Amino acid sequence: MKVNTLSYIFLSFTAFIWLCSCGSENTPLPKPRMYPRVMYPEKTYVPFANISCPFTFQMPEYGVIKNDTFRFEGLPDNPCWFDLNLTSLNASIHCSYYAITRDKSLTALVNDAFNLAGKHNIKANYRRESLINNGSDLKGVLFEIDGPVASPLQFYITDEKKHFFRASLYFNATVNPDSTAPVLQFLRPDLDTLISTFTWR
Repeated sequence: MKVNTLSYIFLSFTAFIWLCSCGSENTPLPKPRMYPRVMYPEKTYVPFANISCPFTFQMPEYGVIKNDTFRFEGLPDNPCWFDLNLTSLNASIHCSYYAITRDKSLTALVNDAFNLAGKHNIKANYRRESLINNGSDLKGVLFEIDGPVASPLQFYITDEKKHFFRASLYFNATVNPDSTAPVLQFLRPDLDTLISTFTWR
């Protein structure tokens, strides 16, 4: 008799719990992945001030110029190869300049720019190319590369006679488009300003 009573109580309690759980619509879900909060700096611009280079442009004030230390075939460092470090956003813009010569022809330099942009095709969802035309001596191409790529924005500018300038935006971390998209959106006006204010000296 006592066993039947205990069994009845246990079954009644189990049924009560089951009935209570059926009415709940709050199904537990895993929390979405969180990303570190980004503190965006104020947007102000200053002129690029290296007088050794035959060009100038407006750059974000929060950027820091760091000259390239890579040596190629024993030649001294080129003062116009540098990184514009955007440390607070964990990004940098790699910049390089070439004088157009017989050894470094315009065709070869343009082909190199397209080849470097093309290296991201494996991971890219798509690549859009836009012409840059800031005047008769300021022409080029802007590459916008969508997807989990290391360099989502690249461009070159040339006067097609003497000068060739190339720049690439890189994130200094494993690229996740979900986390880098807001930073890229913030940086895009800085790249646009650099391009629109670019002039040869």
